[in-house]
Amino acid sequence: MPAATRERALEAAVELLGAQGVRALTHARVDTRAGLPPGSTSNWFRTRRALLSGIVDWIAERERADFDPGALPTVSNVEELVEGLCAMTDLQSGRFAARTRARYALFLELADDPELGEPLRRQRRLFERWTEGIVTAVGVADPTPATRVLMALADGLLLHRLTVDPGLDMRPAVERAVRALAQSPGAAPTTTE
Repeated sequence: MPAATRERALEAAVELLGAQGVRALTHARVDTRAGLPPGSTSNWFRTRRALLSGIVDWIAERERADFDPGALPTVSNVEELVEGLCAMTDLQSGRFAARTRARYALFLELADDPELGEPLRRQRRLFERWTEGIVTAVGVADPTPATRVLMALADGLLLHRLTVDPGLDMRPAVERAVRALAQSPGAAPTTTE
């Protein structure tokens, strides 16, 4: 069975998970959604747990590729940070909405699972460190708590956009938060060069 079949199965599994939740995730449904012959997904992932593990890894690989720091523009001021956060949340609630929903579903389902939950948390920590580097470069004082605030805000706005208000304009909230954090005592002056 070619690797392309495995990839199709994982893409379909993420779409299914993002659209219908963890309870809908079965090998047979993944095969159907991917247009694969019955039993194809179970050839790659013998158990549901193995399928969940494959999905977790697949999402992490795609996110690292899609948000590769080397391929993204450099962020050096508050305005660029606002633009970058808005662009990222637009992508995660637009083009990558199914993947975002799937990631949230997995976080909820696997929160107490040390084996399968850890890769999700590890991916989150990598993203936090990357974001903290950007927040530091912009000159925000206390970059670690500031990063946590910005990421929590982004998660809340994403969840709201994905569940309640698909047309939500996130920019005012993001801009207000970034500017408030940048103006906190000890922060470097903000510029919009």
